[in-house]
Amino acid sequence: MIGVFDSGHGGLTVLMALQRRLPGQRFLYLGDHASAPYGERHPREIYDLTQAGVESLFVRGCRLVVLACNTASALSLRALQQQWLPGRAPECRILGVFAPAVEAITHRPWQLDGRPAEECPTARKVAVFATRRTVESGAFPREIAARSLAVSVFQQACPGLAGRIEAGASRRELYDMIRDDVSRLLHNMDGQVPDLAVLACTHYPLVSEAFEAALPAATQLLSQPDLVGKSLQAYLQRHPEFRESCGPGVTSCLTTGDPLAVSERASSFTGQDWTFEALTNQDRAKATA
Repeated sequence: MIGVFDSGHGGLTVLMALQRRLPGQRFLYLGDHASAPYGERHPREIYDLTQAGVESLFVRGCRLVVLACNTASALSLRALQQQWLPGRAPECRILGVFAPAVEAITHRPWQLDGRPAEECPTARKVAVFATRRTVESGAFPREIAARSLAVSVFQQACPGLAGRIEAGASRRELYDMIRDDVSRLLHNMDGQVPDLAVLACTHYPLVSEAFEAALPAATQLLSQPDLVGKSLQAYLQRHPEFRESCGPGVTSCLTTGDPLAVSERASSFTGQDWTFEALTNQDRAKATA
C-alpha cells in the first residue's frame, strides 16, 4: 500500500494520476484538511504537520509515502528523508512532487551525482505559480539552476488561492484571483512570454483551465500530476519491493477534517466520487507514540 499525503484535497490531482498509471496498486490518501492550507504557515509548523501525516500513514501500513504537496515537499522533504526517516523507519521511503517537474524542465535527472549544471539546447523561460512558502523556499529556482544554466525562472506567489479552492469558492472568484496572479507575473516579466508554466501547488490543477485562459497561448502548461505519475511508475520499476504485486487497486481516503464536507467538496472539484473517513484520535495517538 502506497500512502499519499497532502494538506487538503489538492493532492487528489496527484492521486488520480497515480491511479491511472498504476491501476492495480492500493493507495491510502490522507488529507490534513483541519490544518489546510499549508502555504501561509510557519516552516517549522509545516514540517511538524507533514511528519505527523507521514507517521500516520506508516502506522497504517504504508512503506512508501508520496508528499502530494509542493509546500511540504519544498520545506520538509529533505529533512524528513535525511534526518528523521533513518531513525524512524529506514526500510520506508518518502518521495516529493517537485523533482519530476524539475527533471522535465531541465531534461536532467534529479540525482546529479556531483555533475555540474549544463546548457540546454535552447534557453527557456519558466513561470512557477505556487504558495507563498514554496516561493520563499527558493526550491524551484535552486534545483533548476543546479541542473541547467539556460532556464530562467519567474515565480509568482498566489496568496489565498489554495485556501479558497479548499473552501469551495465559486469558479468566478477563483478565475478572478488567477487572472490577477497571472497578470502580475507577466508584468514582472516586462513583456517576455513564458515558454512553460508549472502549477506548483497540487490544488491549482483543479482550476487549470483558468490558468490556461489567463496565460499567453504560446505558453505550455506542464501537468505536474502526470509527471509525478510517470516518475512513480519508473521508481517502482526500479524498486519493485514497494509495488503491489497483484492487488485490486483499492483506494481509501482519510481526513483530519469533517469527512462529509471534505467528500462533497472533493467530489465537486474533481468530478469523481470520493468518500473520506475521519482520522481518529486513536490513529493520531499511535502515530505520535
